[in-house]
Amino acid sequence: MTIVAVFCVGYFLIALESVTRINKAAIALLMMALTWTLFMLDPAGYLSVADGQAAAAGASVIEGHLGSTSTTLFFLMGAMTIVELIDQNGGFNFVRTTMQTHSKRALLWRMAFMTFFISAILDNLTTSIVMIMVLRKLVAEQKDRLVYASLVIIAANSGGAFSPIGDVTTIMLWNKGVITALGVVARLLVPALVSMMVPAYLLSLTLKGRLTYAVDPSVQTVGSDLTERQRRIIFFLGVGGLISVPFFKGLTGLPPFVGLLLVLGLLWTVTEVFYANPKMQDEDGAMQKRVSEMLRRIDMSTILFFLGVLMSVACLQTVGVLTTLGEGLDTAFRGNCYLTTGIIGILSSIVDNVPLVAGCMGMYPLAEAGNMAVDGSFWQLLSYCAGVGGSMLIIGSAAGVVVMGLEKITFGWYLKHISWLTLAGYLAGMLCYWVEENLIF
Repeated sequence: MTIVAVFCVGYFLIALESVTRINKAAIALLMMALTWTLFMLDPAGYLSVADGQAAAAGASVIEGHLGSTSTTLFFLMGAMTIVELIDQNGGFNFVRTTMQTHSKRALLWRMAFMTFFISAILDNLTTSIVMIMVLRKLVAEQKDRLVYASLVIIAANSGGAFSPIGDVTTIMLWNKGVITALGVVARLLVPALVSMMVPAYLLSLTLKGRLTYAVDPSVQTVGSDLTERQRRIIFFLGVGGLISVPFFKGLTGLPPFVGLLLVLGLLWTVTEVFYANPKMQDEDGAMQKRVSEMLRRIDMSTILFFLGVLMSVACLQTVGVLTTLGEGLDTAFRGNCYLTTGIIGILSSIVDNVPLVAGCMGMYPLAEAGNMAVDGSFWQLLSYCAGVGGSMLIIGSAAGVVVMGLEKITFGWYLKHISWLTLAGYLAGMLCYWVEENLIF
């Protein structure tokens, strides 16, 4: 199929960004435009509509996917702005203080566990942004920071996999009613922790020597324009607001990005009141810390890359490629949930895990008992594999895409140095789940 070929070529060129020197966002946008153009050449071949209505139906499908993708992009932009706002105004000073150490290995473990547990409360995307902002102040050497940033991706995805609100896919499964909050935490906490600790240990063996700080931790320059009380208000409004987003969605039924923009609007108003102090009107530093200035510094290339990738995957979903692939896996592995979900997890490192999980929920009906029952092995493993498996390639998760943009990590470097470590942790976590299922529960 031509659409699949275009996607594969585009994906290959994204992987070779460090060789071609072509920005991955440009390739992703071309990939998106070409796949949907090919789709619109014969929309009736993929949609159950009459030829006369095919064009209108095809356009409607594209607009529907664009609307769904836009919610993710607005969430991303809002989260980046909120985290930057908290950070620039000193809200994360205590996180930096907690992680402060001159030992490279000690920092790695502190960062790994903090990222893991924070991502279970916040989403893994927001957590990754927070931790990268902190790392920039603690680690001066770019070579070391790449290692820490890669572990942020792993820890954030693993932490999100065992929490019903930690990842988009777990939220989907939870809302669908195929997993429960207590069930997924009880069964996946240890496997997810193991999937993070194995690569963390292997990475710690590569770190030697003392740490060189990017910013002197004894000098609290961040947020110096505000009082300690004002910094705490910004922190609790920002982090508390982020934590409340899943509850906002549950209460109102609105998409998560609406709750996030509500938090951003509240923080924007509060900081404008703080900086309305006449003493700060002429301070350039204070002006740089206002939301209006931070919005100008959003990395639009990352946003556009995310748009291109998600819309390209949506095209594959529309033409039925993902559904066919899932059905083929189920037939090939004769219903073995470990093999099926394990392969789905590996695939989630190549394509977005959201449509993969959505396809699985549509393919596999909920059963009264067995692996397909509520909190059955299939659904819990799907939650684990889709979340943790996205770490195997840097573009396999939202956290990876964001960190890739923020720290300029190349696809090739991550594939060479990190992917095999993540695979080892992924398999170790699945083994841990098997032990729980057969020997404990």
